[in-house]
Amino acid sequence: MESLNRMAVELVDEAIDFADELAIEVQELDNGAVVLDVGVEAVGGIEAGLLLAEIQTGGLATVQTGVHDVAGAPLSHVETTTDHPAVALLCAQKAGWELSVDGFEGLGSGPARALVAEEEEFQRVGYRDAAEFAVLAVESDELPGEAVAEHIAEMAGVPTSSVFLPTFSTASVTGSVALAARAAELAVFRLSELGYDPVDVLSVAGSAPVAPVAADDEAAMARTNDALAYGGRVHATVESGFDRFDEVPSVAADRYGTPFADIFAEHDWDFYEVPVEAFAPAHVTVDVLGGDVEVVGGTDEALLAESFGLS
Repeated sequence: MESLNRMAVELVDEAIDFADELAIEVQELDNGAVVLDVGVEAVGGIEAGLLLAEIQTGGLATVQTGVHDVAGAPLSHVETTTDHPAVALLCAQKAGWELSVDGFEGLGSGPARALVAEEEEFQRVGYRDAAEFAVLAVESDELPGEAVAEHIAEMAGVPTSSVFLPTFSTASVTGSVALAARAAELAVFRLSELGYDPVDVLSVAGSAPVAPVAADDEAAMARTNDALAYGGRVHATVESGFDRFDEVPSVAADRYGTPFADIFAEHDWDFYEVPVEAFAPAHVTVDVLGGDVEVVGGTDEALLAESFGLS
């Protein structure tokens, strides 16, 4: 398989070439690293969010939009499909790199994680990337500077001039779109956490509503997680059966039915303190190749309507 980071760089080049059309801004730092503002100070938008999600999956997923009803209201939805779930979703798209550098705070996702490959997912999948470029999508309310780029370059083992950092705020159209693209990733992550071999997930398609942009990042973090936990739908085709498929959807979490604004508040808005089973899609179909089809969970449109402020 081609390097995730090399494939992602091709998509980054596309974003740079069409920066005006995507309503994003491109900045080269003094140390040569490139920051793409896809939704912090720049406006960004739906197309920027779709391209960002492709970058985050290393080009191994198809990401597109449609319009479907939530509580009677037509809303944009994002659908993500891939035939390489373990690598594209766990080894790339998953937000697993916590950045804390010289006062900068952010959450990193994308193929640069596979150059470091220290998270448990990489041992489970048996994948590590090797490339001369590092592409890390950064979720933050501020743009990263030289110190952040140098830290990433050192961890990834690449020159600082080969670091590309598309950056977005949670409270942006780009952020809402890119985060809605995570329904499939959450299902594969839950399967992996429950002990199912992620390599045995053969293909997956996920869909979730695009949360209306909130007034600040905390409210946006709550809304985008509600979109997944109460509106995310996933179909997965897997190699073999498993006796814990019913624990994949969000209904298996102890605090199911509670809006994420309340869940995060209970944990002082520390993302990493929230029980991991809360981060799951709402409704999941697991299709065992040549075997049974199990449907688990369900959506909660009333909770989504309240979270999204639909009237």
